[in-house]
Amino acid sequence: MSDIYTEMGAVLPRMTAPVRQEPLVMQLCERFRTLIDDGTWPIGSRIPGENQLASDLGVSRGTVREALRALSMAGLLEPRVGDGTYVRAKDELAAIITRDQRGDELGDTLDVRSILETAAAVRAARHRTEEDIRALRRALADRATAAVALDVDAYVEADAAFHRALMRAGGNPLLLRLYEAVNESMVASIRRTTSLPEDPQLGALHEALADAVEAGSADRAGVCAAELFREVEFLSAVSGEPS
Repeated sequence: MSDIYTEMGAVLPRMTAPVRQEPLVMQLCERFRTLIDDGTWPIGSRIPGENQLASDLGVSRGTVREALRALSMAGLLEPRVGDGTYVRAKDELAAIITRDQRGDELGDTLDVRSILETAAAVRAARHRTEEDIRALRRALADRATAAVALDVDAYVEADAAFHRALMRAGGNPLLLRLYEAVNESMVASIRRTTSLPEDPQLGALHEALADAVEAGSADRAGVCAAELFREVEFLSAVSGEPS
């Protein structure tokens, strides 16, 4: 039979003929992990129900239930009684961090961001590609547009995109994975420290950081990244945000 499209747009090949000698539940777990990892099932989204998944994949509902239960135990999925199952994290590391984190740890989150992003900025200046620079510039343009429009949601999204692009430009998969593991906290920290109209110094530091990365100046990129987070921490303290 042909592949079946789910309501979320993913193609789920039927699994009536396993390709290797591995329990079918484990194969389903891997399939679902892939859908989470590649963003087909985004963080916070509700996944299709057991009946639909069983029908689409050509397996029993019990098999689907066992696979979902395993990923729920691992912290990647969150079943909600009467509402369905939601994506909670991309991997076990992110799940552990999300589970153990308290809601008032803005200062801790900013410290982690400063450490990871300063390291990434230095690497980005050495390893950036033309696509990396384009991604940084697009995010800066979107950020500036949102700031002028006083659109907090668009501003947070663009600012988060800028910092993710910086991490990717660093070219270190492990560093990027660590960053993505705490991505939810990172975005939350951006939202909590956002105040529009934007402080001109904050915008200037983002521009200076992108310029340093594009110029290939590792030392200047590191200094700009560190100064950027000092400014964020200062503005956070002025605004009265707890740290």
